Amino acid sequence: MRVLDRKLMRDLVHLKGQVLAIAVVIATGVGMMVMSLGNIQSLEATAEAYYERYRFADVFATVKRAPKDLARRIADLPGVQSVEPRIVRYALLDIAGFDAPVTGLLSSLPRGGQPLLNRLALQQGRLPDPLRPEEAVLNARFAEAHGLGLGDSLQAVINTRKRTLRVVGVALSPEHSYAIGPGMLMPDDKRYGVLWMGEAALAGAFDLDNAFNDVSLTLLPGTDPEAVIDRLDLLLERYGGTGAYARKDQLSNWFLQSEIDQLSTMAALLPSIFLAVAAFLTNVVVDRLIAIERGVVGLLKAFGYSDLEVGWHYIKLVMAIAVIGIVLGSGLGALLGHYMTSLYADFYSFPFLLFRPQPDSFLIAGGFSLAAALLGTASAVWRAVRLAPAEAMRPPSPPVFTRTALSRSWIAAQLDQPTRMIFRQVLRWPLRSGLTVLGIAMAVAVLIISLQWADSINRLVDIQFFASQRQDATISLAEVRSSQVEHSFRAMPGVMAVEGERSVAARARSGPREKRISLTGVPAEQSLTLIYDETIGAVGTPEDGLVLSRKLAEILDVRLGDRVTLEVLEGRRPVLEVPVVRIFDTYLGYPAYIRLEALNRMMGERPAVNTVHLLFDDARRAELFARLKDTPGVAFVNLREAAVATFHETMAETLLIFTGLFSGFAAALAIGVVYNAARIALSERAREFATLRVIGFTRFEISYILLGQSLLLALLAMPIGCVIGYLLATYLAAAFDTELFRIPAVVEPSTYGYAVLVTLAAAAGAALMVRRRLDHLDLIAVLKTRE
Repeated sequence: MRVLDRKLMRDLVHLKGQVLAIAVVIATGVGMMVMSLGNIQSLEATAEAYYERYRFADVFATVKRAPKDLARRIADLPGVQSVEPRIVRYALLDIAGFDAPVTGLLSSLPRGGQPLLNRLALQQGRLPDPLRPEEAVLNARFAEAHGLGLGDSLQAVINTRKRTLRVVGVALSPEHSYAIGPGMLMPDDKRYGVLWMGEAALAGAFDLDNAFNDVSLTLLPGTDPEAVIDRLDLLLERYGGTGAYARKDQLSNWFLQSEIDQLSTMAALLPSIFLAVAAFLTNVVVDRLIAIERGVVGLLKAFGYSDLEVGWHYIKLVMAIAVIGIVLGSGLGALLGHYMTSLYADFYSFPFLLFRPQPDSFLIAGGFSLAAALLGTASAVWRAVRLAPAEAMRPPSPPVFTRTALSRSWIAAQLDQPTRMIFRQVLRWPLRSGLTVLGIAMAVAVLIISLQWADSINRLVDIQFFASQRQDATISLAEVRSSQVEHSFRAMPGVMAVEGERSVAARARSGPREKRISLTGVPAEQSLTLIYDETIGAVGTPEDGLVLSRKLAEILDVRLGDRVTLEVLEGRRPVLEVPVVRIFDTYLGYPAYIRLEALNRMMGERPAVNTVHLLFDDARRAELFARLKDTPGVAFVNLREAAVATFHETMAETLLIFTGLFSGFAAALAIGVVYNAARIALSERAREFATLRVIGFTRFEISYILLGQSLLLALLAMPIGCVIGYLLATYLAAAFDTELFRIPAVVEPSTYGYAVLVTLAAAAGAALMVRRRLDHLDLIAVLKTRE
């Protein structure tokens, strides 16, 4: 081993505490990046393999009723590879031991068993026998939620008739990886499930013999989906088509892709914070080491070592520290990545998991970490390279200190001597102190952006489920009904208030921009569901004109007073221009509202509704639910209480993992910064502390001088960290702004308090570790050492 290499090993051993602290910070950044990139790659690989293996469709469309022969004409469209017509309808389910109504999405299977597209991944049992209409296959998560297995039975109201279905199989499907029902924010496996039945059974039940109401397509490679969608819409228009859409807009796939996009944002932001702090820490350690070894550098050059060899020696020291962090971080990232990916696989109901982080994940994370460490120490190494041997052999010129106005002030006079020494040391090295403060502040910021998710989600739930929705249940009807149906629901047990509305599929256009929307007609006086602006509260519905969410207004690029062309995709399919009379802010979706009377006039129909909101007496809940289960024409029942409980239950588990993970990362960051700052201070001031001990200062007093400096810097970092945390939370909220939901940038005072306490505790722990070294300070050896 060369002389410089032996010196390198001694330096690493001598600086082991600081090396480990820096390596932990680097490892945290590398681990986060490897975990995020690994999750992205694994989710993409798993989804791609799942979609390909089970032939997930590229284009989807629904119609009122179309003859089966139409499938041949669809297959002849340019770019279409294969076509799968089917029957898809909603039905209410009655499951023994579960009081609330359950909604089932019934999907037909062809006589051959497996469909051509959107194939089933059977987990148990078999597919239904075409000659046995009572047989059904259940979605795996739904079956698990209700404890249903092979041979069990459940009842379903299928097109006004109550039938008993027998479970013969349990399966997963790429089309329902994220099985979320209409009006839901989160999957609720107890109240919404997917059932697959024989085509003949559903065709007979819904009067769709030799017909279909849903169709899926796959396309030839390189085909533009939008061109196919335009031709398909023209073909399906006369059969009641409501507008085709591509796989990217399919709800289950959309949620998965949004999750991947969010992981990409996190992978770019958070590791950068840790690597920047690691660069600063490495710079401080190497800069101090070179200052201490100034004479050694001179001797090395005097003995014939070149500038390049001396510089390379210190670069190797930095690289060694970085490599330790990269190795630790790569292992940490791989473990956390596998754990997180397995959670995602369960959440998105994948039948298998492909966790295969690519080498580029480790290379990217390692490369950025190494580059950050080298960049952070470039100036210190450059100073070592430029030192001339004769100059390096002389002690450095002592820094020039002058008394400032602050040191002569009345405030300084009120402080005791140890406290004045703390402030003097901080002010003498403003850049180093400032960077230390910034490093600790970033730990606070990381904690805030992890904890504030709970605050933001609580705000979203308060606005969506309590301020804007006051109903207990929302009933979706299978068909548009006369508004007189409200009287039928008002007569049900325990119902205290009823409010009807109507939604129609429409295409909104403004100039070259267009968007497929759900246009909702609401009554003039709303009491159960309100059009609610997150900033100003409930807003009314003008007599004529559109009320648009701000997100939809941005998509269409319209302002108040602009006119929007509405092409209704149902009934007589009217096309007309409507002015925008109000724009409101909302967190969910991109809704558009109009007066119910105006919508019915547009449709050329008498007053009609397809959704009914109910407020009911909780004491008569069981009676009401029993009546709803037997009510024909009810397609879906959504309970507000259940939606809130499911939302909190799902988010609680996710947030617990997320918060715990990032709390550990933030603590590691704070410990690394404070430990290194305190160790550098001890190294630089060991002679000073030893002198103070000799002249009579107690061990407590010199500990106070050392730890007080760390405490002061930590306290200065707290407000800065809170500000940075809020700014990062605002940035993430903007980055996660999608068409389906927005996350409000909300940080509660308790979140700031928790972040500050955790960071201070981590900083105190790091400072106490350094204090142990102070207790074992060899006074004689230190005083003999030449500065």
